[in-house]
Amino acid sequence: MKKISIEAQIQLDAEHIWHPYSAMHSDSPVYHVESAHGVMLHLSDGARLVDGMASWWCAIHGYNHPTINQAVARQLQKMAHVMFGGLTHEPAIRLVDKLIKITPAGLNSVFISDSGSVSVEVAMKMAIQYWHASGLPDKQRFVTIRNGYHGDTFGAMSVCDPLTGMHSLFSSILSEQFFVDRPGSRFGEAVSDDDIAPLETLLNQQHQQLAALILEPIVQGAGGMYFYSADYLARARELCDHYDVLLIADEIATGFGRSGKLFACEHAGIAPDIMCIGKSLTGGYMSLAATLTNDRVSAGIDSGNPGVFMHGPTFMANPLACAVANASIDLLLEKDWLATVNFIEARLQRGLAACKELPQVAEVRILGAIGVVELKQAVNMKAITRQFVDAGVWIRPFGKLVYLMPAYVMSAEELDYLCAALVNVVSQQPC
Repeated sequence: MKKISIEAQIQLDAEHIWHPYSAMHSDSPVYHVESAHGVMLHLSDGARLVDGMASWWCAIHGYNHPTINQAVARQLQKMAHVMFGGLTHEPAIRLVDKLIKITPAGLNSVFISDSGSVSVEVAMKMAIQYWHASGLPDKQRFVTIRNGYHGDTFGAMSVCDPLTGMHSLFSSILSEQFFVDRPGSRFGEAVSDDDIAPLETLLNQQHQQLAALILEPIVQGAGGMYFYSADYLARARELCDHYDVLLIADEIATGFGRSGKLFACEHAGIAPDIMCIGKSLTGGYMSLAATLTNDRVSAGIDSGNPGVFMHGPTFMANPLACAVANASIDLLLEKDWLATVNFIEARLQRGLAACKELPQVAEVRILGAIGVVELKQAVNMKAITRQFVDAGVWIRPFGKLVYLMPAYVMSAEELDYLCAALVNVVSQQPC
């Protein structure tokens, strides 16, 4: 096979490949990664970057981890894939057993899909099909809090923020959902009556057509990296119970320890009716997600017409991905993951403290292994990304937000280097 030079590869990329949220012939640079090890990205030009993003928050064990590599090799000797219709296999069974044991109580039925957005679609379909089976077919709409993000497919887009989100172009074709303001009460604060009132009013007025409330528990991710009161989540659970509306927790970004709890719902001591997980599920190795639900929902779906849940992806419960997920979860739980996340949180607190004094910065917020620096004005993505690369780090901001979600294996020295680079680059931004 003829080798293609790096220059030719980059040219082919520029001419033919779309990247996330980009134009086909964008002049924004893309950086050619040759390999990745630990928390380092090795570029083809010889540069080495400390990765502060954990590849959009999923590579919690870093890159090229020997334990996960071995799990891949072992499973490849058996089978990479087999259809899940009418067949089953050990990696999926073991994964479901693990998930039932570590997620909030009562989530006993698991649907394994192939991406986070699909897991949200599955959750929404579960809610609608449950109410249809329960003799309440009018309950087909959803409510969520503003500034949320749940994915890029059509159902998921419909519950992303309709004004500040990334999908306003499609508003005329999306299902119309209900939105309430996100709580002003921050994480660590008690929720105020004013904060919960909009949700309570909406549920009181519209519960007859509402299938579920869907939200990102505690941490809003791509919609704004905002941390809100755990009390709000607890009150939302109570209101859903009172008005007979299901609660869907989108833990795709927050699951597996990122917020300082194994799952962010634990901050509020609640269990949702349906929960979506993905991203860190496989430690960043493969695309895999899951939607878990309680016995009430699964039994309701089974009892209705047509008596089966109407979804089934081709790569559902892919054996290779399930084997990787098992290895990743074992790797996380066999160590003191909470001490690790607390260590990262303390290091981020110390390393990003200088940003609070910068005139460019509106706010610094940190929770678990998440560090957010919110600027007063939006960044120039092309310019700031180049500055970060020149500083030897990979940080990809959006809007006004410059943030870190490092891998859990990052050392003190690497964290300090990452934070120092962020502070230095942010200090060079326009005020």
